[in-house]
Order: sequence, then structure tokens, then C-alpha cells
Amino acid sequence: MRTRVKICGLTRDEDVAAAVAAGADALGFVFYEPSPRSVDIDRAAALAARVPAFVTAVGLFVDAEPEFIAEAARRVPLGLIQFHGAESPEFCASFGRPWIKAIAMREGLDANDAARRYTGASSLLLDTYDPALAGGTGRRFDWDLVPPDLAPRVILAGGLDAGNVAEAIGRVKPHAVDVSGGVEQAKGRKDRHKINDFMQGGRDGDRRR
Repeated sequence: MRTRVKICGLTRDEDVAAAVAAGADALGFVFYEPSPRSVDIDRAAALAARVPAFVTAVGLFVDAEPEFIAEAARRVPLGLIQFHGAESPEFCASFGRPWIKAIAMREGLDANDAARRYTGASSLLLDTYDPALAGGTGRRFDWDLVPPDLAPRVILAGGLDAGNVAEAIGRVKPHAVDVSGGVEQAKGRKDRHKINDFMQGGRDGDRRR
């Protein structure tokens, strides 16, 4: 099985092109103003227009108003919606699109309970808990917290880069991995060499599965 790769927090045309050229399966656009990687709907639409067939555009939202999500989904060709806040399963399912639910991982959290609650999600994105940040921490969590039987539904995130993604894939065996800061030269500005190195790390990890 090949581990899929999502590169998130894209803000520039050249970074979309670099991610597509490297073979990324999905590209993430952040609709959350406090994030340094945030884009507005107009910018996201322009970037998503550069995404070719068979690469999925993903819109990331954090406790956004439903009208805003609906407008973004109408104007940007999003193949998936990613919810990174405290959204209920009913809310996530209300937009008529496949969706991902992010779960902030920490000691004492039962990922299987979260999976049962969000059973309608296409995948669960497991990220590092931070009381002040909704993702994008740049830190990894304890991968031993991921139940092995849940791994086929998991998108693994949190502090991944070219140096640890192969180990992460070999240990967790997730369906996909998600990277943002690990392929950046600065927040919101990707580095094509780091993208290429991360993709190679993903391929190396697949040989360890």
C-alpha cells in the first residue's frame, strides 16, 4: 500500500506547482485567519484552479460559520473539507462533501472513541494537541497513542518532516501523512527541495510498512 501525502498551508502559485510536480495526492488551503498560512476565498480559488485532475484540494476550517464554509465550497473546487475545531459530527456532515475530522492527540485521549463519534468522516487527521493552536504546532505527538486497528483511517500529522516521515509511516502505518511546517522555508512559504525530500521520505517509509 502506498501512503498518501497531503501538503497543507499552501499560499503561493509556485508552491502548488512544486507540490503537484513532486507527486502530492492532496493540497490543503487554510481558511482560518489567525493562521499565518491563511488564504481568503478568492486566493484559494485562484490556487485551486492550478490543481490538476486526480489531485485533491482540501479546505481547512476551524469552527467557522456555516455560511462561510458553504461559500468557500461553492467557489473553490474542494474535494474534501477538513474540520479542525470542535465541530460536531452533524455539522461536519451537513455540507454534502466528503470530510476529514482533526483530533488533537494527548495522553488520556481515546482515539477509538473519537473514531466512533466521527464515524462518517472519510479519515481522521491525528495532530498534536496544543491549548493555544488549532494545528500547525510543528511538534509530534506520541505515535504509540494511535491504535493499530485505527491506522487505516488515519492521516498522521504533527511535526513531520523529511527526517522522520519514513519512521512515522513504518511505525504507525497510516493511510496518509500531512505536512505543513516541515516543508517550509518560512510560515506559508514552501521549499520545493524540502517537498521533494519529504516525498522521498514517504517512499522510504512505504518500504518499512
